Amino acid sequence: MKRFFLIIYIVFLVTRSVQGQSKQKVIDDYFRALVENQQFSGNVLVVDNKKIVYERSFGYADQVAKTPNTRNITFPIASITKIFTATAILQLKEKGLLHITDPVNRYLTVFPYPEITIRHLLSHTSGLPPYNAYFDQEKKANPDKVFTNKDFLPGLVANRQPLIYQPGEKGNYDNINYLVLALIIEKVSGMNYESYIKNNILQPAGMNQTRLFPLTEQFNKPEIKNYAYPHVYLHLYDTIPVKSNSIPYVKDYWRAYGFNGFADYVSTIHDLWKFDKALYHNILLKQQTLEEAFVPVKLNNHKNNPDEFGLGWEVEKDTSIGKMVYHSGAAMGLSSNILRNVTKHQTVIIFDNTHFNAHANATKVMLLLNGKHVEKPKRSIAKLYGNVLMIKGASAARETLESLKNDTAN
Repeated sequence: MKRFFLIIYIVFLVTRSVQGQSKQKVIDDYFRALVENQQFSGNVLVVDNKKIVYERSFGYADQVAKTPNTRNITFPIASITKIFTATAILQLKEKGLLHITDPVNRYLTVFPYPEITIRHLLSHTSGLPPYNAYFDQEKKANPDKVFTNKDFLPGLVANRQPLIYQPGEKGNYDNINYLVLALIIEKVSGMNYESYIKNNILQPAGMNQTRLFPLTEQFNKPEIKNYAYPHVYLHLYDTIPVKSNSIPYVKDYWRAYGFNGFADYVSTIHDLWKFDKALYHNILLKQQTLEEAFVPVKLNNHKNNPDEFGLGWEVEKDTSIGKMVYHSGAAMGLSSNILRNVTKHQTVIIFDNTHFNAHANATKVMLLLNGKHVEKPKRSIAKLYGNVLMIKGASAARETLESLKNDTAN
C-alpha cells in the first residue's frame, strides 16, 4: 500500500513538472515568434500562485550601444505609476484622513470645480480637459518655461477651462486626474509626493529598485545608467528603431511639462512583483479596500464607466478564467502592463521598450497560462513589403507581396 501511494505521488509530481514545462514552452514559443517578427523587445515575468512560471528578456535596452535588456534593468513604467498614486489615496482613506466621495476643493481650496470628487479622479470620470489646455498658451509665450506641480493650481485658476462633460456623466482616461490626486496626497499627508510614495509604498513592499525619475529627465538626459531607453520605428518599413529622446518634438514636450503623479517612475519586473505580493499580503492596503478598488465605478446613469475603471485599477470584462485587474503604461516608444488574476493569484508583468502592445500580450499570456488557445503571432505583410520596397524597389516588393499574401498561417 505504501508503494502504491509512493507511485501515485511520483506520477503526480511528474505530471505537475510536465505541465509546468508545457506552460513555459507555449509562452516561450509565443514570445519567440513576437521577437522574430520584430514585435517585442523587453522583459516578461509570469507568476502562478507565488511561483515563477516564465521569465525572459529580449532585445536591447540601447539599440545604438547594443546593450541587452536584462531582468535587473530599470524600465520606465509610465502610467503604471498611477496605481502607486491610487494606492496612496486609498491608504489615506483607510487612515480616515479623507473620503473618496469628498469634493476635491475640500483639500485644494482654490480648485475651481466644486462638483468634482476624489472618486471622479480615481476613475477618470471627472470631465477635466487635458492639462495642456490650461498651459499651452503660456508655453507658446514662454517656450523655455518648465511647468511643475507647483504651477498647476495657479494655472487652473488663471486659465479656467470648461469641463468636457459633467463629472460622472462619461469617462475618459487622462493624466490630469492623477496630477490632482498627487496634490491631494501632498496636502493631506504633509509630505511631498515622492517621499510619501517611498515611505508608504516602496519601502514597505521592499521595492529598492523603483524610483521617481521625472519624464523631463527621461526624455532629455543623453546618458542614463541601467535604463531601457524607449525606441520608435519612425516608419512601418524601418528595420531599426531610434531612441525616442532623439526626436525633437518628444524632447520638447516632456521638457516643458514636468508634472508628476501619473507617469514618472522606473522599476524592474521583480520590483513590480514585490508590489504585487505586497497587495496579496495586505501590506499596503486592507483586503476590503482592494475589493472596492477592483469594482468599476458607476456613472451617473448607473452604468459602468466605459473603460471599466475602478479606484485606480482597470477591470477586465472577461471573467472566464477569473477576475482580472490591470494597469497599462505607454509613452513614445514604450509600453508596460501588470495584469493580475486575483481569483487564481496569477500575475503577468511585461515591459516593452519599442512597441505599444504590452497589454494585448499580457492578456494572451494569461490565456496561455490557463490552457487557452492563442493564435500564433504573425508577421506584418505591410512591413515586409515596405522593407523590400525601400531596399530593392517596386518590382521586388511586388514579387514579395505576391509570394506572401496567400501565406495566412504566418
